[in-house]
Amino acid sequence: MTIPTSPFTDEHQQLRASVRRFVEGELAPHADEWEADGWFADWVFPRLGELGYLGLSMPTEYGGQGADYWATVVFGEEIVRCRSGSLPMAVAAHTDMALPPVLKFGTEEQKQAYLVPALRGERIACIGITEPEAGSNVAGVRTSARRDGRDWIINGSKVFITNGVRGSFVTMVVRTAPPSQTPDGRPDPWSGISLFLVDTDLPGFEVAQKLDKVGMRASDTALLHLTDVRVPAEALLGIEGQGFKQIMWELQGERLIASIQSVAAAQLTFERSLAYAQEREAFGRPIARFQVQKHRLVDMATEVEACRRLLYDCVDKWNRGEYATTEIAMCKLACAQMAFRVADEAMQLHGGYGYSREFPVERSWRDARLMRIGGGTDEVQREIISKLMGL
Repeated sequence: MTIPTSPFTDEHQQLRASVRRFVEGELAPHADEWEADGWFADWVFPRLGELGYLGLSMPTEYGGQGADYWATVVFGEEIVRCRSGSLPMAVAAHTDMALPPVLKFGTEEQKQAYLVPALRGERIACIGITEPEAGSNVAGVRTSARRDGRDWIINGSKVFITNGVRGSFVTMVVRTAPPSQTPDGRPDPWSGISLFLVDTDLPGFEVAQKLDKVGMRASDTALLHLTDVRVPAEALLGIEGQGFKQIMWELQGERLIASIQSVAAAQLTFERSLAYAQEREAFGRPIARFQVQKHRLVDMATEVEACRRLLYDCVDKWNRGEYATTEIAMCKLACAQMAFRVADEAMQLHGGYGYSREFPVERSWRDARLMRIGGGTDEVQREIISKLMGL
């Protein structure tokens, strides 16, 4: 299906204007302060919930806005204008990573207890997949849960958990049984994995460390330890032993929102670089009049637009309920790499000023680098694509 030049309706554009006013008026003025503190203010999530921005594509019966996925795209494109990659990423971890599994796999009781207050910004969610020794290998998780009567006892560690310090609960990948065997007798490492909703205030749940990162510095990223954390049977999310399939579904939305933010951030970096090149003079004329810089800007704009077309095609499929795994992996790979290349070219265009804290390009450069790691590294995306290509 060929999508129109602009997939956005008048309602989408009204939403865009509203979000931009909020972002530029209430978030962007605090970006430098939050970056220096390594923490954005606690009022942000409740304020986003008050405005209805945490559940744009969620059903109205749980406090969402009931809009299509293009509304999520609008929000993702506009929130990057807060002048910090940290906040959009933290919000996306809540809205597009930790909460969708609750909606899709949760019981009505779980949705009322977790989803409803999360959409109001009263409870903050994290997604707990990565472990110190597992990394990108979801099948290698060691965090385990064993039965104790009707309860489960969880032990293990999770690392690089966005919102892990301030979070209220974690949508967590846990091993509930040893790997079973495939029909031909080989171990099936993807079996025996389940999802749990784990409250962070339970005894034995510890935020072991707030991680110090190169970029995305205003978001809290944590190392979590769980020691004999007792959760009730009702904490199991979905069907026991089906967690690998469930988290693979979650990762599609995670990669899509990462692609949205990558393209939006690259667009903003390009706009700023174009303005700088038209104002900055060297040898008696604006540097935008030098062929090398003209071509650099043209290449940046072309790469952004090419990735936007791929992204919008993926969004169109996702919005219509298609599970376009190959295209989403391609999109994540292409958009993440593009965003960092654009940021790197922008820094080069700025010269020495690009390497200083005086201009925002250095923050864009640092923040963009994470996109090639989080949500599945470039290498993981290539492996997914190659397998789906039959290679």
